[in-house]
Amino acid sequence: MKSLYLILFFLTAGSLLTYAQLQRSTSLPGAPGKGPIVAFPRGIRQSSGEVSYLLAIDTAGNINLLPLHANQRYDTARRPYPARKPFLKVHGNVMYDYYYQSGLDTPYQQKDIYQHTVQTYLDLTIREQYPVRVAFTTARGNSTLFRDITGINMQYTNRDFKNLLYDKLQNWDGYQVGELQRLQLEKNRLNAKSLEFYQLKDWLSSPAQLQRLVEAKERKLYGRKDTLPGIGFDSLFRRPAMPSMGDISSKPGKPSMPGIPSLPEMPSLDILLRYKGHLRDSTVNHPPADTSFENYYAARQHQLDTLQERLRIMDSTYHVHEAQMANLKGNIIEKLMSSKNNQELNQHLNELNLPDTVLPKGYKTLLAIRSIGLGRTLADYSELTAKGISITGVQAEFNPSYYVAVAAGTIDYRFRNYVVNSGAPSQYLALIRGGYGMKEGNHLFFTYYMGKKQLYNLNASADSASKPNYHIQGLALEGRWQIAKNTYMTGEIAKSSYPYYQQSGHSMLSMIDHSNEAWSMSANSLITQTGTKLAAVYKVMGAGFQSFSLYTTGSKQIAWTVRVDQPFFKQQLLVTASVRRNDYTSQYQQADYKSNTIFKSIQATLRIKHYPVLSVGYYPSSQLTKLSDGTYMESTFYTMVGTLSHFYKVHHVMMNTMLSYTRFYNKQDDSSFVYYNTKNLLLNHTMFLGKFTIQGTGQAAMNGDYDLYGGDGNVLYKVKSWLDIGGGIKYSYQTVYELRNVGYTGTMRVAIPYMGQIELMADKGFIPGAERRLVSNNTGRITYTKTF
Repeated sequence: MKSLYLILFFLTAGSLLTYAQLQRSTSLPGAPGKGPIVAFPRGIRQSSGEVSYLLAIDTAGNINLLPLHANQRYDTARRPYPARKPFLKVHGNVMYDYYYQSGLDTPYQQKDIYQHTVQTYLDLTIREQYPVRVAFTTARGNSTLFRDITGINMQYTNRDFKNLLYDKLQNWDGYQVGELQRLQLEKNRLNAKSLEFYQLKDWLSSPAQLQRLVEAKERKLYGRKDTLPGIGFDSLFRRPAMPSMGDISSKPGKPSMPGIPSLPEMPSLDILLRYKGHLRDSTVNHPPADTSFENYYAARQHQLDTLQERLRIMDSTYHVHEAQMANLKGNIIEKLMSSKNNQELNQHLNELNLPDTVLPKGYKTLLAIRSIGLGRTLADYSELTAKGISITGVQAEFNPSYYVAVAAGTIDYRFRNYVVNSGAPSQYLALIRGGYGMKEGNHLFFTYYMGKKQLYNLNASADSASKPNYHIQGLALEGRWQIAKNTYMTGEIAKSSYPYYQQSGHSMLSMIDHSNEAWSMSANSLITQTGTKLAAVYKVMGAGFQSFSLYTTGSKQIAWTVRVDQPFFKQQLLVTASVRRNDYTSQYQQADYKSNTIFKSIQATLRIKHYPVLSVGYYPSSQLTKLSDGTYMESTFYTMVGTLSHFYKVHHVMMNTMLSYTRFYNKQDDSSFVYYNTKNLLLNHTMFLGKFTIQGTGQAAMNGDYDLYGGDGNVLYKVKSWLDIGGGIKYSYQTVYELRNVGYTGTMRVAIPYMGQIELMADKGFIPGAERRLVSNNTGRITYTKTF
């Protein structure tokens, strides 16, 4: 039995020892020179103290002990993880609009017309670096005159990319680190010099030194001895002597004062007599005792004056640099925005040495891509090839130091018929353009274009059995010369295929016939001393020249334009004047039409602070009339417009008043416009009274046949932040038949959280009609808008 107990005892002891060993981990290496770490289930132990350990676990699950020494300081500030950049950010708006009209105004006449429009604009940002813009529009209605239109566009432009860079620079201060360090060093030098100044000032104004100065002067006058113990007295009794400014400056961290001698020792007479022959100053040859301290004090006073002047200069310089530092960000952004082209912008960005968080990879390529468009986009290149042509297809421009551009697509609409459902034949455009140089600087570009477009003989009779060939092609060469910083010239020559009725026996590249050629010259200049802007264009187009920028009329055309913009009185008055010839051409002109009309226009705008804004203009206008045979007639005439507007406050009430005058200079026989030779006067006044907005309008239309007067009043009430309700009454009076009519209008806006807002509008009014009568015109609109 004893043997059994003995065996059980040894087994139990061995189990406990094994259990204890299992509970104790392997020794871990500690901090250098601190011994190993022994880890237990409920703590750790080390042979050397003054060290704490932090248990750290990384994202991979690895465990480690980080030593923390008691005699060291650690940064324990909590820093949040940087926000994860989303792959795609979307901002924009969506709009649906329903519009109803009971009757259309001239030149078309239809009743009960409605139209549905859906439109959206999206600004996409990919990884917060690459901006893309998407636009979609579709319009559908019940009118047989107006066609349904659907368009979608996806576009990247370096303009959007630049704006994104500017926004990032507004929120990034990393580029200021170097400047801040230099400013801090300058501040440290200023503080050191300031400390030196105030130490010297305190020493000069201390009672002890003033008393010593008085006694020095007394000894000089009366021969009295110094009653205050000097530096030598202190040194004899092993007391710390007052250090000189030179001693102060020699200490670490203290500012130095070069050029100022140390204060000589001045022991009292008794001590000198007692230790006569034993005291000797081996470093300084002292002047007489009655003048040494006075001269020393004067030298210190002179040093104080010098320090004060130096401190004033350093303080002024520091504050100037501090102000420049505050404006540094704005100056850099202004410098970037004023870059004339991508090469200058790239150079400025390289100088800043910006990180990848601001400048993404490939930013030089992104800046070189002027634009890329898919869907409904704009082909806008030169005067003699394609200028402002809307296409449905693709276009791209790339301009690092060389230039490449391509465009291809169907022509979406032409001049003034983008709404009219005219059933024109399908047309398309293809263009390639290349050369060397920046588009905004000196360059030489070559262009080849081709396509199909009905440019001529729209209103000319033709044999119905014949099938005209509407295909065109052409070549153009454009050059730009930067004469001075604010002056440049642009020239272009072009040659095209002949019209279908001249194609037999003619080659496009023939140098004998010049009727299929065109050339243009333009010049632009800015006179900075006076702020004058000058622009001039001169174009000559042969009778057989064809392009997508103009409409062939079958005759040679010469067009020129001169424009001047001149500010006066420190930009308060701006006057714009222009003269042009044959610059107003359209496809509705008859074949073989040639015009020599010269149009003049002038406009002036006067802006004086705290006074109304006055704008006056005199310029040509036009009216398009559809005839009964399906053709069109276009009439031109002059119009004078004057506007006076003012935004002001009366007794804490904001108000806005506008007075407008319009005069049409035409006759009834040259236009079917019911407002021929009419003078229109309109007065509008608005008051903003808290939640109320009150608006009143009075107007008069006066011509040789009758006068039409009208007035209306509207009130808009902001019930809640999400609800607006408004309504009004309008009155019309016609003098010939003494017609009096009363109409009304109503509006409402409802904002629904997270859903958008809905606007409702209903209006009953009257417009001039045939036989000098007023025709009822009812309109209504429902609009839904969501911005995100």
